[in-house]
Amino acid sequence: MPRTKDQYEEMRNATRQKIQSAGMQLFVQKGFGSTNVQDIADVAGISIGLLYRHYKTKESLFNELVEFALDGLKKITQMFEGTDSPRKLMAQFVDEIYDDMQNGEELANLLILMSQLFFSGGAANPKQVEVLEINDRLLRATTALIKKGQESGDFRSGDAHQMAVLFYSALQGLAEMKVILKNNFVMPSPLVLTSFLFMEGD
Repeated sequence: MPRTKDQYEEMRNATRQKIQSAGMQLFVQKGFGSTNVQDIADVAGISIGLLYRHYKTKESLFNELVEFALDGLKKITQMFEGTDSPRKLMAQFVDEIYDDMQNGEELANLLILMSQLFFSGGAANPKQVEVLEINDRLLRATTALIKKGQESGDFRSGDAHQMAVLFYSALQGLAEMKVILKNNFVMPSPLVLTSFLFMEGD
């Protein structure tokens, strides 16, 4: 029986996912500059010719993975710019972060991938500007959220911008520790992650 159009599309998507997973793994472990297309094809278990049918260059694959990360940052920013209470929004976000870091590799890998845009050497990636813009917007939205929480008495006092920077620095550091420590990594609980933000007794 010849394959249907839907079956071909399903196979195509499955192959792309294999390539994306292999690329993510190698970019994180070896760095962008030290990863070549043959490495990606080998880890994905496909021929290099098949890989080229999906991605013409490793840069196009890298940029697509960065785009996934950017979409996630945009969603977080939109959530923080919403009308729910600051405590509820932050608690929801931290719970999602905890679950993602506890149960998988994707979030940690995406965070490291984003930083590689700036530390991989060579010519600046055009995605850098977009990453900087959405990071700036997210930081401003988080700072505003913390200020709002401080005004309502739910968040601790302090410089809201510095608290936001500390929060995201901690997440980035945890992502790197997860990759380095592998099975020995222990993700701090949501209570620990929010202890410097939320007022005690809540």
